[in-house]
Amino acid sequence: MAQVTESAGPDAAEFPLHVLREYALIADGERGILVGPRGDFVWMCTPGWDSEAVFSALIGGEGMYAVTPAQTPFVWGGSYEDGTLIWHSRWVTTSQVVECRDALAFPGDPHTARVLRRIQAIDGDTQVRVVLDPRAGLGRYKMSRLHRRGEIWTARCGPLYLRWTGAPEAAARPEGGLQAFITVPAGQHRDLVLEISDQPISDEGPDPGQAWAATAAAWAQAVPAISGTVADRDARNAYTVLQGLTSRGGGMVAGATTSLPERAEEGRNYDYRYAWIRDQCYTGQAVAACGPYPLLDDAVRFVTERVLADGPNLKPAYTVTGGPVPDERSLDLKGYPGGADKVGNWVNQQFQLDAFGEALMLLAAAGRHDRIGSEHWRAVETTVAAILQRGQEPDAGIWELDNQRWAHSRLSCVAGLRAIAALAPHAQGAKWSRLADQILADTAADCLHPTGRWQRAPGDDRVDAALLFPAIRGAVPADDPRTLATLAAVIDELGQDGYMYRFRQDDGPLEQAEGAFLLCGFTTSLALHQQGHEVEANRWFERNRAAAGSPGLLAEEYDIAQRQMRGNLPQAFVHALLLETAHRLARPWPGTQPLHHP
Repeated sequence: MAQVTESAGPDAAEFPLHVLREYALIADGERGILVGPRGDFVWMCTPGWDSEAVFSALIGGEGMYAVTPAQTPFVWGGSYEDGTLIWHSRWVTTSQVVECRDALAFPGDPHTARVLRRIQAIDGDTQVRVVLDPRAGLGRYKMSRLHRRGEIWTARCGPLYLRWTGAPEAAARPEGGLQAFITVPAGQHRDLVLEISDQPISDEGPDPGQAWAATAAAWAQAVPAISGTVADRDARNAYTVLQGLTSRGGGMVAGATTSLPERAEEGRNYDYRYAWIRDQCYTGQAVAACGPYPLLDDAVRFVTERVLADGPNLKPAYTVTGGPVPDERSLDLKGYPGGADKVGNWVNQQFQLDAFGEALMLLAAAGRHDRIGSEHWRAVETTVAAILQRGQEPDAGIWELDNQRWAHSRLSCVAGLRAIAALAPHAQGAKWSRLADQILADTAADCLHPTGRWQRAPGDDRVDAALLFPAIRGAVPADDPRTLATLAAVIDELGQDGYMYRFRQDDGPLEQAEGAFLLCGFTTSLALHQQGHEVEANRWFERNRAAAGSPGLLAEEYDIAQRQMRGNLPQAFVHALLLETAHRLARPWPGTQPLHHP
């Protein structure tokens, strides 16, 4: 197995870090866990997504919870139960097959994480090694006040309360924590339940069988059956991932992790454990393309609340509970190899104009499903007023760079205004359409390249893959010469081997500056489909969905040369665009007829 080699904790040699494609995610909406190929939990923040980690080996911290075969050597595999984030690790040794079923009890409790692990003896008597060594506060706190009563272990871990059932034979180990060798007779199973809470755990604890049944039933209710797309299984998996990243308040984290490098030793490592307005809108629009499913309502609720609360001062991102994103700071950890450890995000200081346009597009998508009311229309009016007030200001843009009058930001507002105007009363809709026309004319005056395509900003004549969105979202027609010229330039200048880069950062080869951006690859597929180029559109779709790791998760970027994922995992907006593209490719673009090529 490919692996990277450096970590800080006492278990680093036995449980080394791996490339990102080999990690699975289990999540309950309130937090998530990355599970490695040795059954090792390398990342978990609790009680919430942006809390300090209790298992942080992924970025050079400490903490371990592993269920791994006692017999070596073994090779690893695994899969999700369909429509769930219930993960089955499967190891093949030289003499038998070993399985462990992992999940966070779903839906999650905001205060208490309940981790379910079921060791299954499917191939004769099965022995596994179990290590439990949580280290709260990103490794600062070991377990203390450890006590066993019958089958129940209790402990403290810094500010957190722990309870662990199912391993009464466990014993303390010199490195810290507990260890057990558990033998499960053929055809039977052993349940382990770990509870971690920021409050005292006073009840008697869940019955494992009931907890498993409730979790499976909740996933069945939360994730709809998705059919009629060009990739039903991957589309449903994408919806499931998005559901797992979405809290009960509707806020969805952009990614489950922090500080995973986009490029080794380049300093581009960010904390994505927050809810970006843009990403939330992308998800809502993707879900709306498939149907009026619950994640659409979640996105609408969260974005509406933030718009009504902050108006023209809308932030690009919030915590999933709607709070402010903390300032970026470094940690005293080694980081994932090639990266640097960071928490918080400097996006809290930015203004991103396109978020207003995306909010209008989201509300319009919900409106087409008859899922908005008076409160949402107040959010629409607040958003339009914000565009009027701040539409001429430079902003950080979709790629969160320096402040300029980005073409994409303004054209996103055009698309949003046109989308919501189509649902508004005639007089109001006409007013908003005129405003869209004015912004479009303003953008064309200073962001139209001499070749006829859109350029990034008045002082930046480069092409940008984000400039495919305006036509896809209806800011300009699909047959507008600017649309056609932009699509041709994006594919010619930024496409490579079926993958798409955001923009050209320098004169060197594209792949030396950063990885291909999977969001842009799916966007290219949509743009080609809008033009009726079905074969090409499906080629781009298939190429980019193939960038997933073994568990089917997608990161933000893909290194074409090394065929490896880069950046935080999983990345929500990539799964959102996969979901939308899979749906749209299965039918003609609205209002167009497909072109037929000889």
